[in-house]
Amino acid sequence: MNPNSSDEKMNDAVMYAVSLADTPYRYGGNSPDEGFDCSGFVGHVFRHSLGISLPRTSHEISKIGIALNADQLRPGDLVFFNTRQRAYSHVGIFIGEGKFVHSPKSGSRIRVEKMSEKYWGSRYSGARRIKG
Repeated sequence: MNPNSSDEKMNDAVMYAVSLADTPYRYGGNSPDEGFDCSGFVGHVFRHSLGISLPRTSHEISKIGIALNADQLRPGDLVFFNTRQRAYSHVGIFIGEGKFVHSPKSGSRIRVEKMSEKYWGSRYSGARRIKG
């Protein structure tokens, strides 16, 4: 496979993920019609854009793919955070320029945020690269 075509597919996946901004959060949700929780959102984007099925929970997703250091991040990599007093309890998609897109919590909507924001920066657990 041409590495550029893989990068293009991942860029398309990132653009699709960002296009879902403002979709409501819904616990257990995994479709644009019903809303998404964090892992449902990531799973939907990877399935829809790349044909890749991911495990259902952020903790399970954190066990697959290639572990990365923060300085290795590329658009489409998955970023994990400790939001429930346990590592890998939240997942989002890195979109470049220090930002990620995710479905944060009940009562909110999918949005883009900076990883350097105090809340996210202090809760960063790690990153994984998933290859199709």
